[in-house]
Amino acid sequence: MIKVRIQLKSEAKAGNLSPFNVAREIFANEGGIKAFYRGDYIKEQVNGGANMTTLQKTGASLFAGAFGSFVGNPCDLVLVRMQADSTLPEAERRNYKNVFDAFRRIVSEEGITSCWNGASPTIARAMSLNVAMLVTYDEAKERLTKRFGKDANQKAILFAASMLSACATSTASLPFDNIKTKLQKMKRAPDGTLPYSGFLDCAYKTAAREGITGFWAGLPTYYFRVGPHAIITLLTAEYLRKRMF
Repeated sequence: MIKVRIQLKSEAKAGNLSPFNVAREIFANEGGIKAFYRGDYIKEQVNGGANMTTLQKTGASLFAGAFGSFVGNPCDLVLVRMQADSTLPEAERRNYKNVFDAFRRIVSEEGITSCWNGASPTIARAMSLNVAMLVTYDEAKERLTKRFGKDANQKAILFAASMLSACATSTASLPFDNIKTKLQKMKRAPDGTLPYSGFLDCAYKTAAREGITGFWAGLPTYYFRVGPHAIITLLTAEYLRKRMF
């Protein structure tokens, strides 16, 4: 919000461009802290956020997941490489000193576009994660409220809906996470070839080597990583929505 306002003020040559000054103006003139979060929800643009169909919820979730994961892919790439480095033979380890060294070396050794290695499965994972998390949560919340009535314990309904969403989220997104990790950690062989040529090749080889269930390897562990993320995110968003809007 502050960035956009600075850009608009700059274009109009309108006054002080200090981010602190702009923040003070927004806070004082536009309704306090909630003014900083306008434009935060895609679904506000669809039917005003009310009475959205399952298809509309799915579309909003897919767009948000795809856009966010594309922007964040370089950081995800560095994360996977640094976590996977110790699994490689010593002679093949990248031995990044820190995250900044990792970014510098990736760009200098492999080119700027390599920061988006594995972007396809990263985007697919985020899209499946968002749809599973947001759509199942909204649907579960609506159905549970309809089943038990608006006078029922709303905290219990929200928690139950978030638990159901967490299960769906981890199950739906793990296959894409599996492929993403393999593509992002791969290293060229001495002859210059890579273990996988892309998303589909990795998926095919994973199925051939590990079987279909191999896509869900480590599901319990993945659940304990993604499940709490989904629950905390959904309940926090619900709390902030009620408090701020």
